[in-house]
Amino acid sequence: MAAGKNGPGFTSTDEVNQHMQKLEPSLVKVVEAIRQCILSVSNEIGERIKWNNPSFYYTGEMKPFDPKEYKREIAVFNLFKGRVMLVFPSGAKVKDAAGLLEGDYKDGRRVVVFKGFEEVKQKEAALRVVVAEWLALVEK
Repeated sequence: MAAGKNGPGFTSTDEVNQHMQKLEPSLVKVVEAIRQCILSVSNEIGERIKWNNPSFYYTGEMKPFDPKEYKREIAVFNLFKGRVMLVFPSGAKVKDAAGLLEGDYKDGRRVVVFKGFEEVKQKEAALRVVVAEWLALVEK
């Protein structure tokens, strides 16, 4: 196991698990369902805490790029005031036939808002497709 910032054997997944324990109980089931959905798309998806929330990133080899482009970042949770939002920093580049991704931000980000566990189940298939489409666009 990789040594994390909390000592030998401590992984990014451990860090996410610790973060999950601090969430409002009403959010845990929703966040965990989304987390498992995204991680199940590919074994090249990792998780960590970034921007103070659980986030998902591409772990495979990539062509060199400016780190400020966030090309490795798939999505990050925005968990503020009981709301579950998933932000795709480069979501605008994804073909989203299902219309899952919302917003028209000039920086290219798109979001998905989940109002509860049932909505996660309704959007799960579309979320898997969006993540798979994102992975297909990675410049290797």
